[in-house]
Parts: sequence; C-alpha cells; structure tokens
Amino acid sequence: MDESRDGHADTYCGTPDAPHAPTEAGARSGPPFADCVLCGEPTEYPEATRGATLCPVCEWREAERTACSG
Repeated sequence: MDESRDGHADTYCGTPDAPHAPTEAGARSGPPFADCVLCGEPTEYPEATRGATLCPVCEWREAERTACSG
C-alpha cells in the first residue's frame, strides 16, 4: 500500500525529527546530579539522594561483583 489513511504517500527516505544528542553543557541541565562515589562521574540521581550514589557503569560492575560472590 503506497498511501496512508490521510492520502499522503508513505516514504521511507526521511527520518522523523529526533532529539539531538545532549551536549556537554546540556547533559547536566536540570536539577544538580550527584557524583559517583567510586569514579566521580555524574549519576542519574539528584544531589539530595541519600546513600552511596553510583553512576550506571559502577552500578553494573557492583551488581556483577555481588552476583558472583558465591
């Protein structure tokens, strides 16, 4: 079928406007994020989060360590 419900031809050439990748300045926009307690990289958690905050990489590595502590 070449036409959609509204009568316009479907094309496979273009992609919809996707959001641009965050820039270094834009990556930290919004509320201030806590730094990872192991490597110092920004985490996905706000600064007000209690406990030891870890970045996604350190969270993954910690999960690997605890899963294989057999």
